[in-house]
Amino acid sequence: MAISIAILDCDLLLHGRGHKTLDRFDIETVSDEFLLTTFGFPREFIYYLVELLKDSLLRRTQRSRAISPDVQILAALGFYTTGSFQSKMGDAIGISQASMSRCVSNVTKALIEKAPEFIGFTRDETTRQQSKEEFYRIAGIPNVMGVVDCAHIAIKAPNADDSSYVNKKGFHSINCQLVCDARGLLLSAETHWPGSLTDRAVFKQSSVAKLFEEEDNDEGWLLGDNRYPLKKWLMTPVQSPESPAEYRYNLAHTTTHEIVDRTFRAIQTRFRCLDGAKGYLQYSPEKCSHIIQACCVLHNISLQSGLDAWTFERTEATDQSGEDIDPTDTVNPEALRVRQELIQNHFS
Repeated sequence: MAISIAILDCDLLLHGRGHKTLDRFDIETVSDEFLLTTFGFPREFIYYLVELLKDSLLRRTQRSRAISPDVQILAALGFYTTGSFQSKMGDAIGISQASMSRCVSNVTKALIEKAPEFIGFTRDETTRQQSKEEFYRIAGIPNVMGVVDCAHIAIKAPNADDSSYVNKKGFHSINCQLVCDARGLLLSAETHWPGSLTDRAVFKQSSVAKLFEEEDNDEGWLLGDNRYPLKKWLMTPVQSPESPAEYRYNLAHTTTHEIVDRTFRAIQTRFRCLDGAKGYLQYSPEKCSHIIQACCVLHNISLQSGLDAWTFERTEATDQSGEDIDPTDTVNPEALRVRQELIQNHFS
């Protein structure tokens, strides 16, 4: 005798028809405080995200009983900002782990599609000049176009026997290189480098280095710490300062460069899924890279929407490689001349 088999929705199996599952979740029925504490963002920002991403999310949805874009966004925000495992967050809002995983994946892909719109160096001269002025007001270094640094995000060990993700501190990680402006707005976010690579190696292969080398930029410079090579367009501290002017320059450099470290801390604190204290990201390196990138896009969207970048800043230092400065590196004479002129003209 043939037995008919019904394919049931996993959310119905888990919760039944009477349960208030997330695809029936009505954002209008909950308080602003609930949205902020559960999903990490205020109501108006969530509305904005729905409008921004809904077309992309609808394209990805093929199921007849599809979860709506606003619900997918809430599910993903809950995961990004709490650091809870997907099953725990899914239980809290009434959907299965499988549905939660699909929501996070869909929203992550949709945010990455938006990355070129929200992360990048502006070509507008007025905006560039305004950014330089904002940097100058911090500690008096002129013509700064951005500050660059790397930090490590802990991930689980890849399934393959791959040591390329083991950093110098002995844990598996992705080495992320960020460049930001004086407000903490990301100008570049490269979130795919294996943890074994040093900051210098990441930088040499990065799209930022390629961009500035090809443009032969003479409008200004980035600031990087002593793990980066001194270039005409990349100012580093004086390794062994001797004069008062060099000491003043180094102090100004450290104060200005701190902006990128603060930005890392703010991102990791707002998006607790990236915070090692909550546990490693439990995915493949590629998927971890995508989640980190999505959080970077969200950081910029929130900043451009008027939210404070530093509200969630933590005080402890970010995980960095601990790499030593390479004493064998040759100094570019032209870059050295540019830095000496900068010190003489502005810090003597």
